[in-house]
Amino acid sequence: MSNMKNRRARLQEIIFRTDTPAGKTFDVLLIVSIFLSVIVVMVDSVAAINATHGRLIFQLEWFFTLLFTVEYLLRLNCAENPRDYATSFFGIIDLLAILPSYLSLLLPGAEIFLVIRILRVLRIFRILKLAQFMGSANLLIKALRASRYKITVFLFAVLSLVIIFGSLIYVIEGGQNGFSSIPRSIYWAIVTMTTVGYGDISPKTGFGQTLAALIMIVGYSIIAVPTGIVTAEITQQLKKQSRDRSCSQCGADNHDDDADHCKYCGTCL
Repeated sequence: MSNMKNRRARLQEIIFRTDTPAGKTFDVLLIVSIFLSVIVVMVDSVAAINATHGRLIFQLEWFFTLLFTVEYLLRLNCAENPRDYATSFFGIIDLLAILPSYLSLLLPGAEIFLVIRILRVLRIFRILKLAQFMGSANLLIKALRASRYKITVFLFAVLSLVIIFGSLIYVIEGGQNGFSSIPRSIYWAIVTMTTVGYGDISPKTGFGQTLAALIMIVGYSIIAVPTGIVTAEITQQLKKQSRDRSCSQCGADNHDDDADHCKYCGTCL
């Protein structure tokens, strides 16, 4: 009985803990396997490659499916609360990574759901659990959370602009030049403002082309706004971290994120 508990504890340490050598090795191998399996899924969709190497692709796909199935069952077995893991974000993604392959065998016509296997790429987010990436990931999440209201206001402002510009171009150009409705004109305004420029609709009149030029200039001006908002919040978070890492002995701050000792007096931080 104790051997079983020890084995379960060892598995739990390897699978769920990233601060141990075994846990880090497991996560790195898992991430490599995820990358390779996603490549197999993408290659499987190329008809020319599938026609010549279809058998090999089929074998590789089932190899990764069985590998992830074993991993999923081990996680359920050694998790402290299997139900919490199964209903968590990573638990659901882990299940979706293997479920389509089995459905394709049991249900006729279920092959269409095999494309869901590409969700395996979401499992790459497990890399954020690795210790060396935790600090950067938390910093980015805090910055995005702190800037969410500013970005929301910015998005509403952009939405208002594209509605106004779309309505104007609809009035100026009209249906005879392809602007058959306000929603279609708003679509053109979004494509133009983001400088994508598909070219499926374009203004033909002088007024319309002038408005298009104005929208392009506005688009270039606003592209940098969300980047600036998030960058400012990241800077604020870095300053806050620096203040939080002030030396208890001499009061000095501005220490490096990975510093263990004060660079002025040597006191442990």
